[in-house]
Amino acid sequence: MLAEWTVELGANDPRLEIPWALEDGSSRFLDLKRQPELLLEISEACAYSELAEFLNWANSPESPFETAKCDAWTSRQIDAEDEVFGEPCKFGSYVDLLFADEDRRSQFSENEHFVQALAKLVRHAPEMASAAEFTLRHCFDHRAKAEECFYITFYLHGYGEDETQARTRWAVALKMVQNAMRQYCASRTVR
Repeated sequence: MLAEWTVELGANDPRLEIPWALEDGSSRFLDLKRQPELLLEISEACAYSELAEFLNWANSPESPFETAKCDAWTSRQIDAEDEVFGEPCKFGSYVDLLFADEDRRSQFSENEHFVQALAKLVRHAPEMASAAEFTLRHCFDHRAKAEECFYITFYLHGYGEDETQARTRWAVALKMVQNAMRQYCASRTVR
């Protein structure tokens, strides 16, 4: 699996505000770490059981993370970086993750080490038409004492001949990334 990490901390780069809500009220921040039953209100989790399973684990007591946002989609728009897979369809998703612990969340070095190590672990996964990217960004968490912190946008794409094959590869890749996250946490005894 292709896996990369980046850091986007510039003034014009995306930032996450927690809590957040769309102006039309159609979507908002749901604190799944503290209220796991809200998972049923996330339409993407209802549509894609694999994403629901990942969100459920990422926000579980055994996980040192929490999630803030997600989306999933199918596309036949193949960009230059997608052409290496030689497939006409991709299924993609993103999940915004952050450490649940405020101290870890506010340390750049902790977050940078995590994305670097995670990308390295994921590169050892079996070869398949999928790609993961972990992007470290600024976050403003208005629930916390130290509001300024960091979060990671985890992008994942599976590629295939059609939507079914692309989604299947995405689902397998999502499980591999989850396993790599567990392995990282076990090696660091992160809690």
